[in-house]
Amino acid sequence: MKVYKANEIKNIALLGGAGSGKTTLAECMLYEGGVINRRGEVESHSTVSDYHPVEHEYGYSVFSSVLYTEWLGKKINFIDCPGSDDFINGTITSLNVTDTALVVVNSTQGVEVGTENQFRYTEQYNKPVIFVINHLDHEKSNFEQSIESMTEAFGKKVVIVQYPINAGLEFNALVDVLKMKMYKWKSDGGKPEILDIPADQKERAEELHNILVESAAENDETLMELFFEEETLNEDQMRQGINKGLIARDLFPVFCIAAKKDMGVRRLMEFVGNIVPFVSDIRSPKTQDGKDVKCDPSGPSSIFVFKTSIEPHLGEVSFFKVISGSVKESDDLYNINKNAKERLSQLYCVAGNTRTKVSELVAGDIGATVKLKETRTNHTLNEKGCNYLYEPISYPNPKYRTAIEALNEADDEKLGEVMQRMHEEDPTLMIEYSKELKQVLVHGQGEFHLNTMKWRLENNDKILVKFLDPKIPYRETITKLARADYRHKKQSGGSGQFGEVHMVIEPYKEGMPSPTFYKVDGHEFKVNVRHTDEVKLEWGGKLVYNNCIVGGSIDNRFMPAILKGIMERMEEGPLTGSYARDIMVSVYDGKMHPVDSNEISFKLAGRNAFSTAFKNAAPKILEPIYDVEVKVPSDRMGDVMGDLQGRRAIIEGMSSEKGFEVIKAKVPLKEMNKYSTSLSSITGGRAFYTMKFAKYDKVPPEIQVQLLKDYEKEQEKD
Repeated sequence: MKVYKANEIKNIALLGGAGSGKTTLAECMLYEGGVINRRGEVESHSTVSDYHPVEHEYGYSVFSSVLYTEWLGKKINFIDCPGSDDFINGTITSLNVTDTALVVVNSTQGVEVGTENQFRYTEQYNKPVIFVINHLDHEKSNFEQSIESMTEAFGKKVVIVQYPINAGLEFNALVDVLKMKMYKWKSDGGKPEILDIPADQKERAEELHNILVESAAENDETLMELFFEEETLNEDQMRQGINKGLIARDLFPVFCIAAKKDMGVRRLMEFVGNIVPFVSDIRSPKTQDGKDVKCDPSGPSSIFVFKTSIEPHLGEVSFFKVISGSVKESDDLYNINKNAKERLSQLYCVAGNTRTKVSELVAGDIGATVKLKETRTNHTLNEKGCNYLYEPISYPNPKYRTAIEALNEADDEKLGEVMQRMHEEDPTLMIEYSKELKQVLVHGQGEFHLNTMKWRLENNDKILVKFLDPKIPYRETITKLARADYRHKKQSGGSGQFGEVHMVIEPYKEGMPSPTFYKVDGHEFKVNVRHTDEVKLEWGGKLVYNNCIVGGSIDNRFMPAILKGIMERMEEGPLTGSYARDIMVSVYDGKMHPVDSNEISFKLAGRNAFSTAFKNAAPKILEPIYDVEVKVPSDRMGDVMGDLQGRRAIIEGMSSEKGFEVIKAKVPLKEMNKYSTSLSSITGGRAFYTMKFAKYDKVPPEIQVQLLKDYEKEQEKD
């Protein structure tokens, strides 16, 4: 393969809802470019991109596939992305390293939820968009309805470049209003016959041609002047205007295909080759310190690793984009994230599970290498002396979580290793061992996302697992002052154990003063704080520990032991075993024995005195509350509001944003379990939400009673 220059490379993200036909389109593009000599089919599991066993099982894409084709002397890198929102990592990754999005629309459905979701990401990353209406050969194809739904969803920037003459089972021809020609195919598709537009289509074609000319002219003052003078533009002038309109996102051209029959794909590729921006036309990426890095083949060699995949018989494959300079086989680069040297032992251009060895890749190109030792997704590799460091790709927060455990305890270690590998492949799949909850938690984008992971564990890695309801990280605290004392005494031959501790505990608030006296059970007594330890707790909040001992009733060397005993109880709260927080403890008296007192005695005395005082201090269980923002179509607003209120939500505000109603609420984490599934069911998948931790708040009394009962049962069982 020749070494392509920056002005010969185009990078495309292939997006669209599930079932829109992206993978079949990708197969046609590979075939037309000569990368493969036979087109595979999704149904027969023979496509280049959907080659993983789980994709064969489900019948559609789970992973994004990096692909390339050669066309008209240019190299087109494109990434086929899954349509399901559960696998949104593919879309986000692709839009970070490509320059234009081809958004495929199913002509039997028009704009679907997946189309809208993925379009929003093109908006977020400011990427040019070309719409491709597919399945025009389907009996239920409806081009006009598809255009109507696109205009309604995306506005008047949607501009028709092609329209079908006979959409449906007999589809074999379309009119191209940029070329002002009709394209007609034989039944097996492929290369079309290019004909004059039939007389009965002339009027419509000219009307759409004029709209396209005007849309192209609007993006360039010179073209606009020409348009006013000549009332038209020639094809080259239109290309220039369309190119500028694409880059500015002021124009979304619409093309027509029947990918299964390879009809319209060659013309689409021709448009991509001629008009879509080159990598050198697009805004330069920035380093973390804000420096622009030009797409310059003569610049310092610098690459960004955007994806990692584990391939059978090959191991770890690292996919990268050359941001600057060029890289050659056997180059030594430095991983700036890990401060480690890496050798690019082999370089590949990748088309799904097909890899072509290349000797060099230049700025703007996309490739892959294998067996890097320290490098992972989001890492930057530079030549010596270059310090570029690129922003890591940012992914949405998880929307669904569950606990997981292996059915066979012997698989625990292997399970951890495999799930970490899965996280490398899909950063939106997050694994966490919670010491607090004593559970392994898996966070993902939805129920289907995690079920897919489970299928892979059980079928690819032969690890049988089960999902469990995740526990809630409750907190315990107190609401009033209480006093307690405890004597630990043990004699069992030889030296014994003795320690007695008297303490007062009270709720702690930031900035509160040290105590000077206490009133407990009608008795007042003064205290003199000699020393204070403020313990900032890992799980939030504080423990403030006051040493108020006077007269030597407890030796100073035993005070740390008392604190240690209190901390043990803070780590496993007296009510439900949850972490305790925001408590001030004042140890003001006690007793010790000249022979039998030791650290263990005072640790146990402190722990038990604290536990007794805690239970007498009107203890409360706190639950995590999250800020939840739901964007929902107006016709489903009432249903979503009702569902949220049933989840103990406090609605804090409502507004409108880009065709959606926005609900802001505070919701207990316990009530958000499986919310993504419920929301999708209520709205037909048209709503989406984000959630972020806000605060801890007291649980309602009836829930606290139930939690206490559940904990008692658990303790009895243990």
